[in-house]
Amino acid sequence: MTEYATFLTAAHAAFLRDLFPGDGCVLSPEGLAAFSTDASRERAMPWAVVRPQGRAQVVELLRWADAERMPVYGRARGTGRVGGAVPSLGGVVVSMLRMAGEPVVDADDFVAVVQPGVITADLQAACAAKGLFYPPDPASVRFSTIGGNVATCAGGLRAVKYGVTRDWVLGIEAVLPGGRVLRAGGRSHKDVVGLDLTRLFVGSNGRLGLMTEIIVKLIPLPETSASALVGFADLASSLAGAGAVFRAGVLPSACEFMDQGTLEAVRMGPGGDCIPLAQGARAALLFKLDGTGPGVAAEMDRLIAALAPLGPVSVEVGRGEAEEAVWAVRRSVSPATFRIAPDKLAEDIAVPRGRVAEAVERARRIGQAHGLTVLCFGHLGDGNIHVNIMHDRSQPGVADAAHRAADEIFRLAVELGGTISGEHGTGLTKASFADEQLGRDAVELMRGVRRVFDPHEIMNPGKGW
Repeated sequence: MTEYATFLTAAHAAFLRDLFPGDGCVLSPEGLAAFSTDASRERAMPWAVVRPQGRAQVVELLRWADAERMPVYGRARGTGRVGGAVPSLGGVVVSMLRMAGEPVVDADDFVAVVQPGVITADLQAACAAKGLFYPPDPASVRFSTIGGNVATCAGGLRAVKYGVTRDWVLGIEAVLPGGRVLRAGGRSHKDVVGLDLTRLFVGSNGRLGLMTEIIVKLIPLPETSASALVGFADLASSLAGAGAVFRAGVLPSACEFMDQGTLEAVRMGPGGDCIPLAQGARAALLFKLDGTGPGVAAEMDRLIAALAPLGPVSVEVGRGEAEEAVWAVRRSVSPATFRIAPDKLAEDIAVPRGRVAEAVERARRIGQAHGLTVLCFGHLGDGNIHVNIMHDRSQPGVADAAHRAADEIFRLAVELGGTISGEHGTGLTKASFADEQLGRDAVELMRGVRRVFDPHEIMNPGKGW
């Protein structure tokens, strides 16, 4: 068991100020506070924050940190919802945002070489300018970074057709504790030599080292897209509709669902009675198709025909600029949930597609048993459900009830053959459930692998495995 440094000494502070001059090193309490939490609202104060601008600084930092047994926490924009970037044992937070040079997009190799601090939407824009496409699109795509996306193996709306981040990373450069530099993978789209160390880093949540360069795979930019918002009289019909679309041979780039409570929250807002969805809809599906113009048109016709036997109460198709109005409903969901209650636990689980209906219904009943409203929506195409446990933590005992409900929903996911996290990771909030899902032997093997890269376990400690 590693005995970590217990505080930042004057010598530690001097070293960090020398390596990261000016505002590259933050030591003031008010400056540190901004790095004490992430979107999970879990909180712990770091002892120092550093902002490297290149690999050489990262090498020196991790050489020093390993020798001093100093906990190190890689961080980007702090959009994670499970406390993955929270410095739970003190130590040094490493903000990677200054490693954000212009992506190098190669239209011949169909790759982009990018630093970890680049905003993912900026990477996508640089690719699109050359007629190329980087598909992963987490909800935070406009402000999260490619480094954070890779560290957490971010998913997103297009995962049903294009997969998640791990499916698009060809290579990485990473600095390991002790200052070693690892280069794994490369620009080749196929490589079966040796173990796949690149994929080991994707989703490692900063527990193996700090990535300083990432090579991603690209494909041609789709010519066009179209979307359809389809309302149903009940949840069961909507879920059956999704199955009918897949059986018809249509593979949408996105397939989202919203349950009754979620739609009610959206309708409570300004203009809620004008959304392009029938008032009688108690559940909705949102599809996006992309490809060539004729191909998308033909697939949309097939999709609508496949849904017809399920008796949808409304079908709204958006093409071109009209597509925005269709997607506005889905984008309004997260802020709309707060019309139900002032606080929420925003959890994500994933179950086999055939068990989604059962998972949603049982999650709703778990909420009712605790006197709480549970809203479910998410990526139906891959069984990834966002479970929002709405509550008012200012009321005595309510926050504890919400956390008990979340625990029961995690166990429900495992019972149904699913996972406690489809795309958010485990971090602090789900760390205790890793053993329950994976089993003790698997977790011990993971810890053993981690120690090969990080013998003293200084990288993002306190996060479960």
